[in-house]
Amino acid sequence: MTSVRKASPEAGARDEPASSAAGTPALFTPFHRRGVELRNRIVVSPMCQYSSDDGMATDWHLVHLGSRAVGGAALVIAEATAVTPEGRISPRDLGLWSDAHVPGLARCTSFIEAQGALAGVQLAHAGRKASTAPPWLGGRVVPASEGGWTTVAPSAVPYRESDPVPKALDRRGIRAVIDAFASAATRSLEAGFQVIELHAAHGYLLHQFLSPISNRRTDDYGGSFENRTRLTLEVTEAVRAVWPADLPLLVRISATDWAEGGWDAAQSVALARLLRERGVDLVDCSTGGLVPGARIPVGPGYQTEFAERIRREAEIATGAVGLITEPEQADAIVRDGRADVVLLARQLLRDPYWPLRAAKRLGAEVKWPVQYERARD
Repeated sequence: MTSVRKASPEAGARDEPASSAAGTPALFTPFHRRGVELRNRIVVSPMCQYSSDDGMATDWHLVHLGSRAVGGAALVIAEATAVTPEGRISPRDLGLWSDAHVPGLARCTSFIEAQGALAGVQLAHAGRKASTAPPWLGGRVVPASEGGWTTVAPSAVPYRESDPVPKALDRRGIRAVIDAFASAATRSLEAGFQVIELHAAHGYLLHQFLSPISNRRTDDYGGSFENRTRLTLEVTEAVRAVWPADLPLLVRISATDWAEGGWDAAQSVALARLLRERGVDLVDCSTGGLVPGARIPVGPGYQTEFAERIRREAEIATGAVGLITEPEQADAIVRDGRADVVLLARQLLRDPYWPLRAAKRLGAEVKWPVQYERARD
């Protein structure tokens, strides 16, 4: 069993790679959070598969998630998993708003753990970016006549001008969202997950409350930094209250909107400090997604600078994500203290066994699945 119940760094604290007499690359040193140990610093970033029916996990999820565990990643995080039906990005998204979703996900977590990896889940609510078609169907808004629904948001401001106007959440709606995250966290434990990541990035509901571009409220959930961060912090507190003290809680943020007048890196640092105080163990540092057409300087490791700054200034462990493709690149990020873990997305779609290949290239000794051992050399 991968979950190791033992003392670990204080919640949120950075975990420097331990030096090894054998010269183990930093990327392949263990990482400890609360009562669990990751066998290395490679994490499978949550990636939507748009392959569910009514939020249920399918054979596709078992194979998709399981193959990355077989491939040597330390933590496999399931895609954005909706805490309410209307919180789905698309009608084909995973969900955890019902006990009926637990058995299918438990099948996945059991297999992941059997391969020596940790199973994580990203809990999410899409807000105004919900009710859309899968990307290969154009990503258009899905109308009610085709199974779509009315979206909700902090304010009645659509993502695109051509989109339907979302319904602004009232106090009762906000309370229901908080309760839905907490209920989904309880079901996550029942499904066998050992790590939860809260999705407060990419223009989805929690991010919509954080950014002044999408949050035009005049009550105590809008306006000031304190008010705009209120929902994210309340969701964090509600989840931490039901999530076991010896299991880690992560939060993914978009460290900048890449848009004038939006959420930015300085606010991200301030939020990260508040998250650490509330028992968050690592901030997963992505960017963008709030507004269409943002000019983003995409390039190798282009978001790592945000993970480095938040790690340094907020004194919390961070994850770097975004065009991290080469073993040497990933190892240097961890070795140089720019982030504590790296999250890989598209690279692990191309090559589920990237961690095993990276270990060989960097000269690290790792355990292969016995079924694949003959391919090691």
